[in-house]
Amino acid sequence: MSADIPSAALWQQGCERLAAELPEQQFNTWIRPLPPAEVAESTDSLLVSLRVPNRFKLDWIRSQYAGRIEAILSEISGKPARLELALAQRQAVVPLPRVSQPTQSMGQVLQAQLGGHASAPAPAPAAGEAAAARPAPAAGRPNSAGAAAEPAPAQSLPPSATRHRINPALTFDTLVPGRANQMARTAALHVAGAPGQMYNPLFIYGGVGLGKTHLIHAVGNALLKDKPDARVLYLHAEQFISDVVKNYQRKTFDELKAKYHSLDLLLIDDVQFFAGKDRTQEEFFNAFEALLAKRAHIIMTSDTYPKGLVDIDERLTSRFDSGLTVAIEPPELEMRVAILMKKADAERTPLPEDVAFFVAKNVRANVRELEGALRKVLAYAKFSHKEITIHLAREALKDLLSIQNRQISVENIQKTVADFYKIKVADMYSKKRPASIARPRQIAMYLAKELTQKSLPEIGELFGGRDHTTVLHAVRKIGGERHKNTELNQQLHVLEQTLKG
Repeated sequence: MSADIPSAALWQQGCERLAAELPEQQFNTWIRPLPPAEVAESTDSLLVSLRVPNRFKLDWIRSQYAGRIEAILSEISGKPARLELALAQRQAVVPLPRVSQPTQSMGQVLQAQLGGHASAPAPAPAAGEAAAARPAPAAGRPNSAGAAAEPAPAQSLPPSATRHRINPALTFDTLVPGRANQMARTAALHVAGAPGQMYNPLFIYGGVGLGKTHLIHAVGNALLKDKPDARVLYLHAEQFISDVVKNYQRKTFDELKAKYHSLDLLLIDDVQFFAGKDRTQEEFFNAFEALLAKRAHIIMTSDTYPKGLVDIDERLTSRFDSGLTVAIEPPELEMRVAILMKKADAERTPLPEDVAFFVAKNVRANVRELEGALRKVLAYAKFSHKEITIHLAREALKDLLSIQNRQISVENIQKTVADFYKIKVADMYSKKRPASIARPRQIAMYLAKELTQKSLPEIGELFGGRDHTTVLHAVRKIGGERHKNTELNQQLHVLEQTLKG
């Protein structure tokens, strides 16, 4: 090792290099949570020992990053470096601080349950808080399979094999696999095959309508198929909040614990809704620890990764991240086409491939909107007694297409992208070329070509009179990187949803 680089600093420098090379999401998911590596130096080489929290992460880091990590550490140290991966032992649990039991008015009780503290003043509950105390929406909300929502079971019934709220239509067989959900699907299959063994808890995050709900229902269905008597429960986070409120109103704390602490598998959607609700977070933490202690499995979904959650106790988010955290990304074009064709087959209405590509190219926001567009096309063909063609699909979706064409302009794209990357709109037309400006400008050019009917020369003119070849380079560059760079793909998805929203 170079005399200028202490052994203890080698791993830190290597991480800094990786952070500069990898997309932010990949680095935050796989590298940042790792503990510092131990470095053993010999005369002509280095042995770098790294402890990894679970088998899935170990296998993934070995296959995806180990070679690059060794190369970076070798370059920094000036000696060949060999990376040795091993499983780390689970650390002891640090419990959340207890919240004192409220003994005053019902207004104070509700305030404590829904985000305040027991000692806080007791104003009347806000509209959103009152809504949390009412029965939550049915568990079977719209999902990526387009299946009808099932009614929510009566709240007084305990979870059991017959009251699990699992939608039987949402299975691994009906979930279209692809690059966008590859890691999440693989992890979910592992959990379904050996619940309580690996990746516990499993935390799945991603944007709206990308299939998170479908995936966790698929795990529930798979487990119930193997073990019909398993105690499985699916619910939305708002339902858990409602249960906490009701049980505190009735002073039936034992019922709350009996309901959740005795499960074999808990599937809970959108845990970001726990934000700011101290009592709810405490009760969920208690249930969380009770389930892990009895080797039951917990799968959660969220719109962001655990460390990105706001107004949730840090000890709780650290527990969310203690198992395996995986993302579901927006589906690429080929996956969108496969989803459309599989859904059409399920409706017993074959969809021509060229029509599937037309719909997939024009509907990119998420799987839910994609399936909504397909239903419009199929219904239009049925009621008009016409063959399904691109012309018919254009007619069926004319309102959607006209809204997109009317609302999305190059100027709107420039402003949206500038706001997103925190640069000035004027920088879109300027001759400035630093990366902090040039990169957003290329992204705006790419979106202008994808989302408007403007030609390359027209787009170039609106970007400060640039040549059409400059626009073409930007379109090809960003389009090519989108399929390789997870972080860029997520950013483009957010921008597209904002512009179409």
